[in-house]
Amino acid sequence: QVQLVESGGGLVQPGGSLRLSCAASGIIFSVYAMGWYRQAPEKQRELVATITSGGNTYYADSVKGRFTISRDNAKNTVYLQMNSLKPEDTAVYYCNAQRTISHYWGQGTQVTVSS
Repeated sequence: QVQLVESGGGLVQPGGSLRLSCAASGIIFSVYAMGWYRQAPEKQRELVATITSGGNTYYADSVKGRFTISRDNAKNTVYLQMNSLKPEDTAVYYCNAQRTISHYWGQGTQVTVSS
């Protein structure tokens, strides 16, 4: 059974930082591309960042220079370091694992940026 379990969300002030983690089980983690998506209230889910099995990264323009995605294959975990957070970063953040036609999602973790 595939499980993706996110953690690290919470309430943070504008300009602050958070680090999200996503622990995977039930898949050969190292061969999967991993990604972070987010969904704000009444908005569609959007891609935030991805990292391939080879370590290549991609970022949405809205988070470039502020967010960093990384992975630790020994721990079956992908991370999202979020710095200089803005109120518009408020959303539920979801972890995704993808390989060919296989897609798996975590349950999401809430990030709220507010003073």
